[in-house]
Amino acid sequence: MATPGIIGLLVFVAIPFLVAIFLSFHNAQLNSPRAPNYIGITQYTRLFADAQFWRALGNNLTFAAVVIPVQTAIALGLAMLVNQRLRGISVFRALFFLPVIFPMALVAVIWRLILARSEGGLLNSLVHFVTFGQVGPQDWLGNSATALPSIILLSIWQGVGFQMIILLAGLQEIPQERYEAAQLDRANRWQQFLYVTLPGIRNTLIFVVLLTSILAFRVYDQVYILITSGGANRTATQTVLYQATTSVFDQNNLGRASAITVVFFAIVLGITVIQRRLVRQESEA
Repeated sequence: MATPGIIGLLVFVAIPFLVAIFLSFHNAQLNSPRAPNYIGITQYTRLFADAQFWRALGNNLTFAAVVIPVQTAIALGLAMLVNQRLRGISVFRALFFLPVIFPMALVAVIWRLILARSEGGLLNSLVHFVTFGQVGPQDWLGNSATALPSIILLSIWQGVGFQMIILLAGLQEIPQERYEAAQLDRANRWQQFLYVTLPGIRNTLIFVVLLTSILAFRVYDQVYILITSGGANRTATQTVLYQATTSVFDQNNLGRASAITVVFFAIVLGITVIQRRLVRQESEA
């Protein structure tokens, strides 16, 4: 029964990654009739000396450092909010989950209109109304100080519903008797949350954090769309995957793009392993 899945992993993950490792040691050009030329670790030495790569990696780390805790916290809050036995609560669950089913391309286009730098931009119109015209139009995507936070806000809005559904399933698995026992012991809501809710969804919460970490590091779609058609600041918003894509399609440098993906895979793998070890140590303690 596992054979189809194993074949899929080999064909679409393992073999392409091995090919990327091979190409990272060669001078390979896309659509070039010349065979790849072996150059050793030159691609890696050039990559580690490239300031743009480190800036893109810094953007990735900043994005993940904000999205992982904030999105998880909001998802948990929404899950607890919709975990109520009220009439019509399923409608609110559907509304909170709705952005998840939208393609990221559509979401990015919508937010491009919201963050438009003109006076007709929705966010600029809101700021103008709230401040009674004291604050003029802002270039939210073009300004290096607000470009990455704008993409972070977009990503949290689009993805929080998915984590909410997973956490909601975990909350519904907690026996109601535990809350009743806590109430008999005169535990307030905050104490019930700390000693009943969090331990009850611990494994689910760990899974959500790990999943959110992987998704946060592979951010690409919204960055590409907002840079190419939304006028986003390239330096402030480009990520490692975006740089790999531009290396192969804009510069035809397949060897550099392969080296970027190999290094990025090693970084994400290392962060994931550290997270799992920390979680295991906490569970053993």
